[in-house]
Amino acid sequence: MSALRLSARLDRLPIGRFHRRVLLALAVAFVFEFGDLNTFAYAAPALQQHLHLTVAEIAFVTSAAFLGMFLGAVGGGRFADAVGRRRALLLSVTFFSVSSLLNAVVSTVPTLAAARLLTGIGLSAMTIAATAYLCEVMPARLRGRMQSAVMAIGLVGIPIMSFAARGIVPLGTETWRWVFVFGALGVLALPLIARLPESPRWLHQHGMHERAAAAVDRIEKATAADPGSLPPLPPTPDVAPSTSRPGYRALFRGPLGRRTLMLAVVWVFQTLGFYGFVAWVPTLLAAHGFDLVHSLTFSALTTLGAVPGALLAWPLSDRFGRKTPIALIATGIAACGLAYGLTFNPVAIVVFGFLVNALTQTFAALLYAYTPELYPTELRSSGNGLVYGVGRLANILGPMIVAAVFGTFGYSPVFLYIAGSWAIVALTVALFGPRTGMQQLENLQGADSAPAQSVLPGPPVPATR
Repeated sequence: MSALRLSARLDRLPIGRFHRRVLLALAVAFVFEFGDLNTFAYAAPALQQHLHLTVAEIAFVTSAAFLGMFLGAVGGGRFADAVGRRRALLLSVTFFSVSSLLNAVVSTVPTLAAARLLTGIGLSAMTIAATAYLCEVMPARLRGRMQSAVMAIGLVGIPIMSFAARGIVPLGTETWRWVFVFGALGVLALPLIARLPESPRWLHQHGMHERAAAAVDRIEKATAADPGSLPPLPPTPDVAPSTSRPGYRALFRGPLGRRTLMLAVVWVFQTLGFYGFVAWVPTLLAAHGFDLVHSLTFSALTTLGAVPGALLAWPLSDRFGRKTPIALIATGIAACGLAYGLTFNPVAIVVFGFLVNALTQTFAALLYAYTPELYPTELRSSGNGLVYGVGRLANILGPMIVAAVFGTFGYSPVFLYIAGSWAIVALTVALFGPRTGMQQLENLQGADSAPAQSVLPGPPVPATR
């Protein structure tokens, strides 16, 4: 079975039991991944009070977590390309769950920094393996929508974490430790992931053709009770399998090198723009004259846009591809972020803040689907992990940039900087991003100018559900 025929068999499938299993397994993993990303922010006030950590020490621990995310994304991406998506998922979820639990038993700055670094490694490695797996097993016409659904469900972990922390942390001097136990519950995703087959594309690429065919047979049986009722396969050219595999250096050369550079710019500036807004808004509002209660209230209300924002990617992603929606959404975030910084009306602050939070999650769902599509199977996780990791590494400098802009120029210029970051993202994708969406992954591995959307075989799917 050729790679094109394998791809055609996967792409013709209607959504069935297998796809729902993938959605459930990855969504559960992302619930605890997103929740764990925010655990330290909610535990930090208690650490300052009970362990007497300074602001500088809190910043040091936070930076250690982002360094871990960089290492986990780059190393975890290469690991997933070497050992397989499913195995990488199982090991990375186990790793970040155990590391999160380790956070609950340490009491010094060095040990806490080490625990957060290890947790960051596991979190990013899981993200890279999960997005690659989703990309490779979902029908081409539905990849974007299923990524949107996983993101929307996963984002529920943030309010769960926030409300749990607000209820637990004030109960005693040591109760902050229980906040980190939430991330350790990621092990609940392991039985669900263990039931999934390995990515057929990865198996085929590594010469395990019989196992790849068996995995596709298993997926078809889990999708349709009678595989004979599936849509007929389109004719596929008889292409001899390639015996050469591009090495890691291919990510920096030729068409792949141009894609890597484009995506690295996008990930760096979207990270600076996202964390520049989310992490600093309460502090900036308080510094600009709003009392602490109002600043926290405004910020809490704006976060309600996250889940509906991720769901907004559902009708957009597969109907219009990735490139155009990504560029337009980034432009919308820039406009709303700038409007947020120029208004002092409480209602307008909440409205524009809500829109920023909603659109950034729409953007994230689109970008999580877009990035792995632009790399061939043998380098999909490596390339995805590299650009994702570079973006996380850049955020070590992000807080210092915001502090410098605010200290030198004041409140509104901070939002001009945030809007500028998103404008760079929009221009980069609009000018240099290949078009994807509703195409076989194998058709996206050539030149940078992919053809317009090609409709693949399979039952018609409505734009909204």
